[in-house]
Amino acid sequence: MNAEINVVPYIDVMLVLLIIFMVTAPLLTQGIEVQLPEANAQSLSSQNEDVIFSVTADGRFLLNVGDKQSQALDDTALEDKVRTLMTERPEQMILVEGDAKVPYEHVARGMAILRSAGVTKIGFVTTPAEAKPGRGSR
Repeated sequence: MNAEINVVPYIDVMLVLLIIFMVTAPLLTQGIEVQLPEANAQSLSSQNEDVIFSVTADGRFLLNVGDKQSQALDDTALEDKVRTLMTERPEQMILVEGDAKVPYEHVARGMAILRSAGVTKIGFVTTPAEAKPGRGSR
């Protein structure tokens, strides 16, 4: 008489579970709703005039250099202006500010235009957490 445990059924169950997890894991990561954290960060000080790339709620692009306000730009005009700016000041940081309601697609497209124009330093403009209405202690 031999007293051994038959492990073949356990191996079959493990393989089935492995296949189930391999199939369902990619599906779970696609539908996750993310609420980004708020952080209290110190503002950056800059000696150069700020260059702010803005994306409005309706997806228009604006480029503000210093105190000069810009009109809405299309993709090629934006790339030309940024390329000219980067030839004058190659180490210039471009600050990106996007409206809270703008689809991420517009911000990503604008950042791709900035990268193709030669921008190497990109920063993001945010509102501090305590400045938002309805937040904080009462």
